[in-house]
Amino acid sequence: MGRDLADAFPEAKALFDQADATLGYSLSSVCFEGPESELTRTENAQPGIYLVSWVALQLLQKRVPGLVFEATAGLSLGEFTALAAAGVMSFEQGLQVVRLRGRFMQEACETTQGGMAAVIGLDEAATREVCEATGVTLANLNCPGQIVISGASSLIPAAVEAVKAKGAKKAIQLPVAGAYHSPLMAGAQPKLASALAALSIRDPRVPVIANVTAQPHGAGSTIAGVVVQQVTSSVRWEASMRYLIAQGFTRFIELGPGNALAGFMKRIDKSVQVLGVSDVPSLEATVAALSA
Repeated sequence: MGRDLADAFPEAKALFDQADATLGYSLSSVCFEGPESELTRTENAQPGIYLVSWVALQLLQKRVPGLVFEATAGLSLGEFTALAAAGVMSFEQGLQVVRLRGRFMQEACETTQGGMAAVIGLDEAATREVCEATGVTLANLNCPGQIVISGASSLIPAAVEAVKAKGAKKAIQLPVAGAYHSPLMAGAQPKLASALAALSIRDPRVPVIANVTAQPHGAGSTIAGVVVQQVTSSVRWEASMRYLIAQGFTRFIELGPGNALAGFMKRIDKSVQVLGVSDVPSLEATVAALSA
């Protein structure tokens, strides 16, 4: 993850080195070499994704000096990259707090028995009815036809069968460590609140759309409370993108590993332009598109 960017661009390698120095361990080695079992631990995956997303942004801004972004958003941990990009916190502060967030959530996973499942082809109202009936939670409202549910691992199989009975095309239990964005993550919240209290959080330079509300964050003094709430709340990604589209946004750039958000956007609104930077080929393609 991110290795070809570090190999191709000295400034990217410098950011990976800076991250290692900031954290006091070689996150870059975990990103580049794994093993996958180590990279996918949430305490490594969260800072790793944050770092690669930040590297992608810096490389794009260097290659397209006139690039101006007028809002940011990020899914779950990506909200911290979005906040850093908007000047709310520094790169290093964001990296450290995301590392701690991952650790706190890992600890919550280890003290609870949680799981998640992806629900394909069922609307929010019907899925919400199943959640209320089975005791699980709506974790991610990603796009039309794709919702993720979360809760105690003992409850997930029944919820999977219930959404199928409601008409879902597919429901798949996910190979995750715990019940993210559910009340089972509550143990992480006071620790994250304490970590954020140590930061000087500034007002955002551009609107940053909050997962919890699908509306822009307010003043810096209110941001910590909202991102702490996010740990146990639904990620309202579809509503967040629809808010931006309603504000007139027509070009979106996904930064970081993978292209899941671009896939969601195709199901939210095919009329907008979606570009991405996750590796060298996608960087070159996005630079070419922006320069055209």
